[in-house]
This record gives sequence, structure tokens and C-alpha cells, in this order.
Amino acid sequence: MTDDPRPGVPRVGVLLPTREHALAGDFAAAPLLEFARRAEQLGFDSVWAGDSLTARPRLDPLVLLSAVGAVTSEVTLGTAALTAALRPPLAGANTIAALDQVCDSRLVLGLGAGFPIPESEAEFAAAGVPFEGRVGRLDETAALWRAAWRSTRQGAPTGFEGRRWRIEGLDRLPAPHRPGGPPLWLASSDTPRVLERVARLYDGWLPFLPSAEAYGRARRRIEELAVAAGRPADAVTPALYATLAVDTDRERARRELDHYLRQYYGRKLEQMSPLQAYAWGSAEECVEWLAEYVRAGARHVILRVGSLRSASGLKEIADQVLPMLRDRFDR
Repeated sequence: MTDDPRPGVPRVGVLLPTREHALAGDFAAAPLLEFARRAEQLGFDSVWAGDSLTARPRLDPLVLLSAVGAVTSEVTLGTAALTAALRPPLAGANTIAALDQVCDSRLVLGLGAGFPIPESEAEFAAAGVPFEGRVGRLDETAALWRAAWRSTRQGAPTGFEGRRWRIEGLDRLPAPHRPGGPPLWLASSDTPRVLERVARLYDGWLPFLPSAEAYGRARRRIEELAVAAGRPADAVTPALYATLAVDTDRERARRELDHYLRQYYGRKLEQMSPLQAYAWGSAEECVEWLAEYVRAGARHVILRVGSLRSASGLKEIADQVLPMLRDRFDR
């Protein structure tokens, strides 16, 4: 693929294994904080945390990232992805502003509307939030958050009026560390309606598309739609959420990844690979696969260790994949 003949070196982050630890019945924060410290030491650019209440339970990402912010100093901290609608929007704006203060503007929020699966529908019901209309609820929540974070600026509106919420006195809330608040990325697919929302409303795009070709087409379309909406062509950061299982024995890597997915999703690799971005095999094979996405325009790659042995998987990726990927484009 020659979509971008001279792509820059991508930023590379890693997902904290909050769900993996929960599957083992371990909800202690200390191992996750050590994982984050180690990721920073090993040269990752960012550390991310997933979110779920009852569908795939784990520690709350905002609370956890607050602790991660206190034990790291350089890495970007992010959610991949936060189901924003599960939290009252005003309380969410306040919590996120506090987190942004803790981590000194290192925060990025990947946001999701909620997967259209029975587990997510039950999760919304448990939280007392309507599942229908969740996409519009997410977009309005993002707009309310931005209004709150900008309200302390001189002359900025101090109220918000939307379809679902009408709120005054937003300027009474504490301001985030970053003026205007952290960037908001949409974790999403590549359907035409989604790409239009990304281009018009969000600061980044975080898909897990299984095809680099499809990724490239969608990324170009977002640029076109952003310009049509009156924004710069590069207004949206193109990111990627991908899962790697690194092993010199390709078949062993496949088995490890398949076992991981059966535990994580209750589904086989054959069922998940048409839906999400997965690579397995040697470091060279994984780097070549990732390079296709970078050439297609990905600028921030978030990697999930495709193994329940997350600590050793982290080191394998750091020692083998990171240097090869960076060297590939640092020319």
C-alpha cells in the first residue's frame, strides 16, 4: 500500500490489562500501576484504559488513570474507550476536569456509544440509561463537556441547552488543566454516518478496522468531510486500536490469541478477526501488518496485548515491535 508515501513515525500506546486482571479475579490497582510505569520506561508513548460496568467488568478507568497520572510523568493517558453515557454528564465533566489537572494536560478521551449487543443493552439498563438514542446522547454529552470546560474563558457562554439537558452556571465548575479540556476521539467503525460525525464533531478517530485498505479509505473520507464542515483537513487525529500476539512460532501465537479472545469475549479468533484488528506471529510479521496501517494514515497506534500473560507480552512488544516499527518510518 502506498496511501501515504512518506508517513511519519507513529505514536504507539498500550492498553492497561484491566479486564484481563478482572478475569483472574484480581481487582488490585498496584499491578496495573506497575504495568503503566513499566510501559513508560519501555518507551511507549501512551497508556490507555477500557471501560465497562457489567458487560465486561473492570476498574473504573477515570479513577485508575488518576493514579497512573501520579506515577508517570511523560506518557499520554487515555480511555479506549469510555462509555460516556453511563455517567451523568455534569458529574462526568467535573471528574474529567479533575483528572486533567492530575495529569497536567496529558489526557485524551476515546469515547464510545456502546456496542449493539445484549450485554451492553443490559449494562445501560442497570445504569438507568436508555439504550435507544445512545449515539445522540454521546454527541450531546461531548458537546456539554466542551461547553463546561470552555465556560471559564472570558466572554464564553456559561450555560448549555441541548435536546436532553439544559444547564446554567457551568463556569462554577473547576476548569481542566488544558484550556478547553482534553481532546475527544470517537471510537467507532467506518460507516458513512459515523465518519460524518467524526469529521464534524470530534478531535480523533479510534477504529479497530481489520483491513488497512478500509482504514485508508475511511481516513481519506474523514479529511474530505472535515474540510466540507469548515475544519482543517488534519483536524481529526487518525488512530488505531489493534491487538497483537507476538511469538516466533506463528501457530503458537494464533493459539494464544484464540485462547485470549475466548476468555475476553467468549468468542473464537475466527469469529472476531472479521470485526477487529488482530495480528499474530513473529515481531517482523506484526510490524509489517502495522506498517500497512501507518502507510494508510494511522498516526497513533494503541496496542492491546493479545495474551493473558500481559506483563511478558508488554516486554515482547517493547523489545521487538516498537524499535522495528519506529525504524521503519524514521528515515
